[in-house]
Amino acid sequence: MFPNGWPGRGLLLLRLVIGFFLVHDGIIAFIGRPQGESIALHAIAAIAAILLLIGLWTPIAGTLVALTEPWIALRGTEHLRSVILLATIAIAIAILGPGAQSIDAFLFGRKRLDV
Repeated sequence: MFPNGWPGRGLLLLRLVIGFFLVHDGIIAFIGRPQGESIALHAIAAIAAILLLIGLWTPIAGTLVALTEPWIALRGTEHLRSVILLATIAIAIAILGPGAQSIDAFLFGRKRLDV
């Protein structure tokens, strides 16, 4: 489903928030702030975040984020609450879909067939 109206705007807002936070975490990991987390995990999450921002392959990108965030938490992080929150939002987006304002909706959305 690709909801439009207020539900679609809500999904867009969720995608934007999780995308910006994950890209920010990826940039911080690349700058080199000493952390216990792996740079590769943040890179995977940042790539998935870019896919979430544009709304492409949303269920796959949401699942990828939902899998990498607990892995980051298990490797030791200073921000356990944010990792749990990002994983939960990613699961919700993977289940609900991207909404009408996404590339997925354009590619795979409702088609009208005139017979």
